[in-house]
Amino acid sequence: MNERTLARAVPSSKFGIWRCPSKWRKTRYLRMMKIMDAASVTLSFESPLQPQAAGLIEQLDSYLAQLYPADSNHLLDIAALARDCHFLVARHDGEAVGCGALCVHGRSYAELKRIYVSSVARGSGLGRMIVQQLERRARQAGVASVCLETGIYQREALALFRAQGFVERPPFGGYAPDPMSVFMEKGL
Repeated sequence: MNERTLARAVPSSKFGIWRCPSKWRKTRYLRMMKIMDAASVTLSFESPLQPQAAGLIEQLDSYLAQLYPADSNHLLDIAALARDCHFLVARHDGEAVGCGALCVHGRSYAELKRIYVSSVARGSGLGRMIVQQLERRARQAGVASVCLETGIYQREALALFRAQGFVERPPFGGYAPDPMSVFMEKGL
């Protein structure tokens, strides 16, 4: 949400609904304003085995299970994340509100996995911050590109990845073609 959008958000009715392009309610708008304070958000590489991080992964699993059949959910479990990936946690005032992982596969590519922002922080730019931090880690690892697999029903995620310079590509690594999947890549 940019400054121009914020300027158009005005209270409108006796029910406390604020008019803004995305039709957020006042409480959601106020919560987001807290999240948008960059000084109150920290990003750090942590273990996905921590209770708050594991809770985010459980929320993501539940969300994806509602959208896709089990054979189209290409999930990496928590043990594999802890063992094989760099796991990033975004915290607002100490509470985990987002996460993402970078799994490095040699020098040729790294894969983004488990990118998730909790409902309280969606729309705040936190997803972009997570992707950018994981890209920085990929550059430090010296990989040539970053790849990802996401689902066709995750419009916000697809828009985020496209805005960050990712383009569609054929399946990579061990993935098989899947009509429910979108495969993307960004050269570093």
